[in-house]
Formats: sequence, structure tokens, C-alpha cells
Amino acid sequence: MALLLDGDRRVIAANAAARAFFRFAPEQLPLGLLDATREGRLLEALRDGTPSGELRLTHRQRTVQMEVAPRPPGTLVFLTDVTELRRLETVRQEFVANLSHELRTPLTSLRLAVESLLADPPPAARERFAARALLETDYLAGIVANLRELAHIEAGRTALTLSRFGVRDLVEEAASRLRLGRPLELSIPDGLHVTADRMKLAQVLDNLLDNAARFSPPGSPVVVAAALDDGEFRLTVRDHGPGISPEHWPRVFERFYKVDPARSRPRRTDGQGPQGARATTGSGLGLAITKHLVLAQGGRVWTEAARDRGQIFGLAIPMPINNAVTHT
Repeated sequence: MALLLDGDRRVIAANAAARAFFRFAPEQLPLGLLDATREGRLLEALRDGTPSGELRLTHRQRTVQMEVAPRPPGTLVFLTDVTELRRLETVRQEFVANLSHELRTPLTSLRLAVESLLADPPPAARERFAARALLETDYLAGIVANLRELAHIEAGRTALTLSRFGVRDLVEEAASRLRLGRPLELSIPDGLHVTADRMKLAQVLDNLLDNAARFSPPGSPVVVAAALDDGEFRLTVRDHGPGISPEHWPRVFERFYKVDPARSRPRRTDGQGPQGARATTGSGLGLAITKHLVLAQGGRVWTEAARDRGQIFGLAIPMPINNAVTHT
């Protein structure tokens, strides 16, 4: 974006990118800089004689890199929108920090177990330390496997294998496989069949059911609802836990993203609770994988608060025209 200012800091010319960004027409020129951009920080930077640097534009909530070049009798101002670049840098920094945090605990526990084994403990203690070492090794291997899977999906190397299957059967199979340890309430029409990648949808269900079970109070049900609506297959999984603060909703599907402490609980190491085959519990990767598996099928994911406590996670996948509820 380029703005040409005269000696009174009025915009006398601008390229198409600048006009579109600041939303003014060529016939409106000349305009005062504040009238043209509605950005006081830009005017302040020019008054202070700032030749270059980053500015956070208040009105548009964007970050721009500014370069100023004298062009008598005025000034030429170049602006580059770097908002997305800075967001990606922040995401990368958070990813590295969160990964380091996620690995620190199992590595510490693994080291302690190995050191204890080196001390030649009694047989009963040796077995306990060896079991702990194996548990932490499996957990670390699960993180690595999930990171590889995410990279594979994001690179677009995931092939879809479509088939037609019953939704109720899929959900009941997932619940049985995970051993949720709590009631399962289903709101799924009898005979509801969809066409999708069954294996990938099963993995999505594993992640969502495991997540709901971990954050629900003991004895409270996990509620699964599904339907065909407006050409989409929609499925929601609801827990009865403390819920998630709304400011976290846009980011809960990011890898390793940590929500508010009320939603954070340590993973189980005593062999109790849901036991998914992919060991995503507590790794901070389950929802990220869920998102990408749904996106790979042209769908979308979301989360929202339940009316009377709890959190809902939902997905929608577009369906072929011939999909319908069939009774068998």
C-alpha cells in the first residue's frame, strides 16, 4: 500500500491497495491523513518523524510495517500488512513453548523411573518403576505419532475412503472401545446413515468422546447428538463439566493450546478412565487432529457452551444428495 502526502500531511494520491484497505475513493482526494485512514497512530508516527517501524492500527486491528520516503514537496508512505505473519510467529512460539512444557513432565518422570531402576530396588518396586517408565514412553511415542499425523494431514496427503455406514453403530463402537466409565446418552435418529470416511470419523469420535469424559463430573453422562440438516451431517458431543471461557473458543482446536485452569486436569496415570488406542489423552493434540480430519472431508468444527453447564463440540460434513435417513 502506498500513500503520497503533501507538506500538510494530506493524502493527495494512493494506489488501489491503499484505497481498498482504508476505504476511500480517488475522487475524495485530497484528504487529511486522519480523515482518509482514521488511524491516529499513523499520524502520530509521521509527526514524530518515525522513518520506519511496525504500527498496530487501532481502528482496523491490523499490524503494518511502515516505510517513509521523502518525496519533495511531500512524503511517500509505504505500508505492508504483516498481521498474519505476526500471528503465525506467535503461534509458532506458543507451539514450541507448549511442546516443551508437554514433554517436560513425562521426561522427568521417565528419568526418575530409570534412576530408581539403576539403584537396584526390590522386585516389587522394580516392577512399579518399569511400568512407570513404559507408561511415559508410550505417552511420548503418542505425542510423536500425533505430530506426524498432523503434519501428514496438513500437507494434504490424506486420502479419503468413503463408505456408507450407520451413525449409531459408529458412536456405540467408539464408546465401547474407549470404556468411558460414565453413561452415554444418544440423540440419533434410528436408521441414520451417512457417507464419509468411516475410519477418520471414528478417530474424530474417539477424540471428542475422550475429551468429554475427561471433563465431566463422575457419573454425569456424555451426550451425543447427530442428524442430517440442510445437506450436512452434523454431530455434537456434550459434557457436563465446568465449560470453557468464550475467549478460548477460537483457539481450542490449535495443537497444545491450553484453556483456562478450570478446564485443565492432569492426565490419569493409574490405568483408570477412558483408554483410547491412540493415547491422545492429555497430549493437547486430540482436538487439533479432530479439526484437520473434519476439514479433510470438507467439513467444519466448532465449540459452544451448553445451556445448563458444560461444553459442546460439534462437527458438520457436507453430504451427497442421496444421503437420507433409512430404516432397516
